[in-house]
Amino acid sequence: MYKYIISKRSLATLRETVAPKEYGGRFIVTLIPGDGVGKEVTDSVLSIFAAENVPVDFETVDISGNDAADKVNAAVESLQRNKIGLKGLLHTGAAGETDHGSFNVALRKRLDVYANVAHFKSLPGVQTRIPNVDLVVIRENTEGEFSGLEHESVQGVVESLKIVTRAKTERIARFAFDYAKRHGRKHVTAIHKANIMKLGDGLFRNTVAEIGAAEYKDIETSAMIVDNASMQAVAKPHQFDVMVTPSMYGTILGNIGAGLIGGPGLVAGANYGREYAVFEPGSRHVGLDIQGQNVANPTAMILSATLMLDHLGLTRHAERISNAVHEVIAEGQTTTRDIGGSASTTEFTKAVIGKLASAQ
Repeated sequence: MYKYIISKRSLATLRETVAPKEYGGRFIVTLIPGDGVGKEVTDSVLSIFAAENVPVDFETVDISGNDAADKVNAAVESLQRNKIGLKGLLHTGAAGETDHGSFNVALRKRLDVYANVAHFKSLPGVQTRIPNVDLVVIRENTEGEFSGLEHESVQGVVESLKIVTRAKTERIARFAFDYAKRHGRKHVTAIHKANIMKLGDGLFRNTVAEIGAAEYKDIETSAMIVDNASMQAVAKPHQFDVMVTPSMYGTILGNIGAGLIGGPGLVAGANYGREYAVFEPGSRHVGLDIQGQNVANPTAMILSATLMLDHLGLTRHAERISNAVHEVIAEGQTTTRDIGGSASTTEFTKAVIGKLASAQ
């Protein structure tokens, strides 16, 4: 059994499929709890899945400790076996804080899960300054500023290489347009800095425009410079529908999107490739400052897990859990402190399980 993550069209246009492992009616999924509050929010998912009798068994790989780099290899091997993963965020310190690069980037590049999708949509029950936000950021995961190619050519001079290729830009552009078509969206905006980086970002902007004009005439295509897009997203977010971006710009706009709808604890996310799919919160906040306090909002991780269930074809479970989460938030009686409540992670989880039980 498998489910297409992109509409079925010719192989020449790089449409991807993922075939998850299923044994005896149950799926085996790789679980990477992550750092910070990762274990707390993935434990929330485990509790909800158990209460809902979801036919998913997790193979857990904990990437932490002094041998974390070796565990990345174990995580990659697990994902290669299982095809599908649920992942918390992994902490990457600044220069001098850690002696390794980003494990998040390493996993994406090694598995070639090239398309990151995050949907920023206002939730009933969460008070924000701008209501009715509904925009999608689709980010290229494997090149751009996050290519990881840096060196010190001479002492005190560092060169950091930004890689942009036509092939990978065409791939992410088609993914974004296909996503728009599948979800009834009408407008794709390419985010760039081609006024300064005329070759690299110029290639990205022009390639997206060419793909749109040639293959997706029913979808409006535009382009916007990243600094202007950041301002416009804060001031007038309703003008955006789907934004397609190189790696770093997507991270920036994703954090803006999280701020618009109430914080990083609310944003689900997914990473797709030809062979693998990895689901994780859509905003890059590990939560080291609240680790171990049982106050983290598990909504982003739970909703990421429902995206995974939908991807596996377990649509009924996905709908029930997603509905239960949204009902608890809308009622506002058992919400976490990041969105104005006082409930703990555990209390929020129990409230979701209670909603599921009452909806039987």
